Amino acid sequence: MAAIPTEKPSFGVLDDVKIVFAAMEEAIPRACNIMADWGADVTWLENTGYGDTVRDAKNAAQAERRNCRSVALNQFTPEGKEVLLKMLKDTDIFFESSKGGTWDRKGFTDEDMWAVNPKLIIVHCSGYGKFGDPDRVKRPAYDGTVGPYAGLTCQNGTAEQPMISMPYSGDYINSYLLIGASLAALRKADRTGKGESIDWAMYEGIMYMSQYYLVDFLNEGIKWPRAGARNVNLCGIGVYKCKDGFIALNLFGIRQNKWIIEELGLGEHWGTPELPEDTASLWLSMPIAKEFEKRLEAWLLEHDKLELEEILADHAIAAQSVYEFEDMVADKHMAARGNFVEWETKDGDTFKGLSPMPRFEQTPGQIWRPMPAQGGDTMDVLTKLGYTAEQVQELAEKNVVKIGEN
Repeated sequence: MAAIPTEKPSFGVLDDVKIVFAAMEEAIPRACNIMADWGADVTWLENTGYGDTVRDAKNAAQAERRNCRSVALNQFTPEGKEVLLKMLKDTDIFFESSKGGTWDRKGFTDEDMWAVNPKLIIVHCSGYGKFGDPDRVKRPAYDGTVGPYAGLTCQNGTAEQPMISMPYSGDYINSYLLIGASLAALRKADRTGKGESIDWAMYEGIMYMSQYYLVDFLNEGIKWPRAGARNVNLCGIGVYKCKDGFIALNLFGIRQNKWIIEELGLGEHWGTPELPEDTASLWLSMPIAKEFEKRLEAWLLEHDKLELEEILADHAIAAQSVYEFEDMVADKHMAARGNFVEWETKDGDTFKGLSPMPRFEQTPGQIWRPMPAQGGDTMDVLTKLGYTAEQVQELAEKNVVKIGEN
């Protein structure tokens, strides 16, 4: 079993970006992990007690904490605050996740951080933001609660019951937005020499990215019903049953619509006032919608899913059989693109996961280290900050830091 490397190799589009994050579970950590795959130098601050709760989900943790260093630190002690401020002197972006305003209340302010690094980008992520209704701001929040608040959950599920979107789509929506916002602020800091503080409310990220039907309600009072596996207002879009499984359709386009209308024996309707020859979308409000869906369902049940993929592709209709995990692993296209890779864990085991994405052709991402132990990099990082090994041990005895072994 080889030791985990401590010096990040030079690679990726973010090779010159240094990131520190203090957060548990998904939204911020996943954003930082993605940027680590793209070459950023990322340090993960864990508490000195239990550590990040994601470690309970051992496979997800291994997949989403690779390429990170772990320093276990209580930054809200005087000694811990001093350690973190030393870390932030040459950091580009600092992320923290807590209830709105927690860091200010605990005496660790943006001004404290800018005093040591005026160009620092600071991202405060919480469920509901730093200001607003005081009762709302101080509430605990997870993906499973901010999604319902932001109007995402009410749009998913059946007419009888709204349903959550898995896996943790609200967190992951925010992950990508956090990347974009923090790098946009970093661009500003590089241009002006001045840092930025971002007040990130997770519900706002979800609401911002799921407004498609919300604006129909805001402007016209339209409240579309939950459609389950189908589109709420268009024909031929959604998941349908076929002879040997399920297939997802996205029926759009004049040529595509004309062919499927004729294939289903409804050709006499094409070119009529209800279905003009330039019809690119088949609406559920059209007179033949119910009959169209009935015939489409029957036609799909006559065919195997792979047969349907070929037939529909020949007519430029987007269609895909619903893959199970086994199908993904066996897929030749995913194999050709190298989507699945393996790496060695700190314990010497082989772990299977996903390659860095997207594909930067000139400066590709890479995996340079597995998930470390809780506090596995505490000694290395702090000694590089100027602490002696004895001083780090003293901080550990005071529970300011925790020293793990990689």
